[in-house]
Amino acid sequence: MPTKIIGHGTWYDKTAVKIIERERELGRSLDLIRTESGLGASGFPHIGSFADCARSYAVALALQEQGFKSEYIAFADDLDGLRKVPAGLPDSLNKYLGYPVTSIPDLYGCHGSFGEHMTSLLLESLDQSGINYTFMSAKKAYEQGLFNEEIKTILSNARKVGAIVKDEVGQEKFVDVLPYFPICANCGRIYTTKAHTFLSDENKVLYTCEGLEVRGTWLEGCGHKGEADIRKGEGKLGWKVEFAARWKALDIRFEPFGKDISDSVRVNDRICREIFDWAPPSHARYEMYLDKSGKKISKSAGNVFTPQVWFRYGSPQSLLLLTLKRFVGARSLSVIDIPQYMNELDELEDVHFGKKMVSDKKEKAKLSGLYKYCMLFDVPSKIGDHVPYNLLTFLAKMAPEGSEADFIMEKLQAYGYGKEGLTDDLKRRIGYALNWSKDFTEITEKTVELTEQEKAAVNELIQALQIDATEEEIQGAVFSIARNNNVKPGKFFRALYRILLGAPQGPRLGPYVLAMGRENVIAALKRATKG
Repeated sequence: MPTKIIGHGTWYDKTAVKIIERERELGRSLDLIRTESGLGASGFPHIGSFADCARSYAVALALQEQGFKSEYIAFADDLDGLRKVPAGLPDSLNKYLGYPVTSIPDLYGCHGSFGEHMTSLLLESLDQSGINYTFMSAKKAYEQGLFNEEIKTILSNARKVGAIVKDEVGQEKFVDVLPYFPICANCGRIYTTKAHTFLSDENKVLYTCEGLEVRGTWLEGCGHKGEADIRKGEGKLGWKVEFAARWKALDIRFEPFGKDISDSVRVNDRICREIFDWAPPSHARYEMYLDKSGKKISKSAGNVFTPQVWFRYGSPQSLLLLTLKRFVGARSLSVIDIPQYMNELDELEDVHFGKKMVSDKKEKAKLSGLYKYCMLFDVPSKIGDHVPYNLLTFLAKMAPEGSEADFIMEKLQAYGYGKEGLTDDLKRRIGYALNWSKDFTEITEKTVELTEQEKAAVNELIQALQIDATEEEIQGAVFSIARNNNVKPGKFFRALYRILLGAPQGPRLGPYVLAMGRENVIAALKRATKG
């Protein structure tokens, strides 16, 4: 019995079908299916922030591919207070700890607030990638009263909400205090206030600005006793309940989440069911991106790897590949991984256009489908000119200043690339390679598993390259060394290309070695045979 391929064969297609089936069982309208992700506004957005958005949008696309109208909501948590000064930002921000990020002046003077500036950086990366979103600001949503009914319901059932929080995570905070943070009318802080009474008829919360310990730092309250109108954005719900209010008010049907907020999602799911009598959205849990040292990439840790950094060396589509390729499992990440994803995207395009054959129909559909999602279904009409990233960066290092593009094009055409001239795509690729050559001193070769015979052949080639030779002599040496070590020449060439270029094929090796420099090639081959 042939294997049934759902949609385009990806995880996103399967998830979309599950969402549709669940919503039908719940009896809810399928006229518009909304997905969502939250945008942190308290520091520089990193690759993980982008991934959260990309994955939610991919599910929205998959729903559209199933024939349903969908919308992706990018919701900025810009009424949250600043809990810690992110590493790399000035200590002058310490005086704003506890203030809503949209009440803090923009350090760079180009936006209305610190929070707006940080949000704009993530939105900018979404725009560059072609992700379509409906932007919503928490500050404006509260001010416009979008959550009024949900806030009132939660505060009217505060005792029950507090019991749910205690039952799920053992936190007793909201047993005696309302799960709502008023913005102090006197000092302007949000986390120093404690809400103790809800006046339902007046839609007001009474509070005292007492102070609070945030991440080991005590934020002193000003002692002010006041009232906040829940209809005017004079405060916000706590995280342990805000997701539920948002999901219900905006009718969200899917939101992915990182494992670091699993507890909050679990609490909010229960609040949806038990307080709102409304089924929470479908979820998918993912793990965090780690830097190469194994630490979670985060705003506060100071090891932020931003989408803007990626776009200096790689295309938006290659970043989408990183974020959409795999949903579960933690991944270590570094800038030096970008060439790998650029080359891998080219390989996916080869599969999609049939240049690279995949015998398993299910696997072929999945790889082709992944390519379509990386392109956000704006798939070109024909296959592009796939120049291996490492070849471009080697050429960029050699190019004379002032005529880099001409030099690179001349060399590429000598190797059989760039037959259509300097296309927009090739121009962008050369730009990435030039940036890489300016910022990094060496190219990272692709790790290739070699047999003992192949290792011996590579070592023999290293010795042969120590001596000056013409391009034809080098080309001939590769053939003879392969035969000497009982390795098929074609297989040996492919291994060398994968080591040097990260691709299974490339220009004739003789001219390539001379153009790149024997020393560079020898160093790369030596690294490949270590261990």
